[in-house]
Amino acid sequence: MGVRGAMLVMAAAALVFLAVAPVAESAISCDVVYSNLNPCLNYVLFGGMPPPQCCQGARNLLAAARTPADRQSICRCLKNASQGATGPISDNAATLPMKCNMNIPYRISPSTDCNRFSLSLPASTDQPTPTS
Repeated sequence: MGVRGAMLVMAAAALVFLAVAPVAESAISCDVVYSNLNPCLNYVLFGGMPPPQCCQGARNLLAAARTPADRQSICRCLKNASQGATGPISDNAATLPMKCNMNIPYRISPSTDCNRFSLSLPASTDQPTPTS
């Protein structure tokens, strides 16, 4: 899988962040999603531990997703990005919330129903660094 494909798969890690954000006003663009998760690219491609910048980017995205439209927009960006992801890349993206100490009740999946992200759910923890 090329860097573009890996970047898109990495973006799937943000799917789970959508469900836990509070409420505000504009839909978030895919550019915003990808730029926040760009520091996660090496983790998604190669595994190991996500760098602190990756976890902070995920938290920034979570904080920005204030409305149902925001959460659904992010979900759609990530769902499109994750199509065709398999194996270790999918697994790494799916474990990103856990590795960043984020308590998110959903597993990342290309089959996620983005319409379910209309209500806010429990927030994540505030630990800024990844776990070992």
